[in-house]
Amino acid sequence: MSDDKDGEAINAKLIAAKEKWAREKRLITGETDEAHVHRLPPGQRQVTNWPVLDLGLMPDVSKADWRVSVDGLVANPVTLNYEQFLALPQTENVSDIHCVTKWSRFDNLWSGVATRELIALVRPKDEARHVVFHALDGYTTNVTVEAFAAEDAIVAHMWEGYPITRQHGGPVRIIIPRFYLWKSAKWVKRIEFSRDDRPGFWEVRGYHNDGDPWKEERYGPEK
Repeated sequence: MSDDKDGEAINAKLIAAKEKWAREKRLITGETDEAHVHRLPPGQRQVTNWPVLDLGLMPDVSKADWRVSVDGLVANPVTLNYEQFLALPQTENVSDIHCVTKWSRFDNLWSGVATRELIALVRPKDEARHVVFHALDGYTTNVTVEAFAAEDAIVAHMWEGYPITRQHGGPVRIIIPRFYLWKSAKWVKRIEFSRDDRPGFWEVRGYHNDGDPWKEERYGPEK
C-alpha cells in the first residue's frame, strides 16, 4: 500500500473536495427515474473508458498474498486465498456501472463469484441485515443483505476478459450495479455480515446511505 506523504496529501485533498460536493449537493438534477425508463440515470453521462478514482492510496497486493474473510453474523465464517476463491463456482454477467461523479459505462463483462454463492457458503444468521465491505486501503462501505444478494452482484476478478487491474481494485473487488460505484468496494479484504447498519467512509462524509442512481441518491439528507 502506498502510504507516503505525497499519497497522504492527495488523499486529504480529494476527501476535502468530495465532502464539499456533498455539502453543496453538486450534480443533483432533482429528477428521478425509478422505473428505469431511460438507461442513463438522472444527471449521468455515458463514457466508453473506465475512469480511475480512489482515495489517493492504491494498495498493491499480489494474487499470492491476497485473502478475503467472509464473517460476522454467519454460521460458517471463511477466509479464502486466491486459489480457493477461484475454486468456488464461477460466473459471468454483464452490467452497467454508474459513478457518483456523473459518468456511466454500459455493458461491462464481469467474471467472478456471484455474491449468492458466498451467501450460501457462509450461511448468514437470521439477525444479519447488513453487509460491510472492508478494503485494503482502509476504505469501508455498507449495503443491506438484500442488496448484496442481488442477482447481478458479483465479487469480480476479471473485467472484459482480463484480470482486474490494481488501479480498478484488483485482484478482487465488489460489483453491485444497482448502486453508485462507491458502494462496490475495491481491493476487498473482508465481507462482514452485521445486525446493525454501519455507514462507511463516504456515507459518514455526506454521501447517501443507499446510493440508488435512479433516485439520484448522491448525498445524504441535511442534518
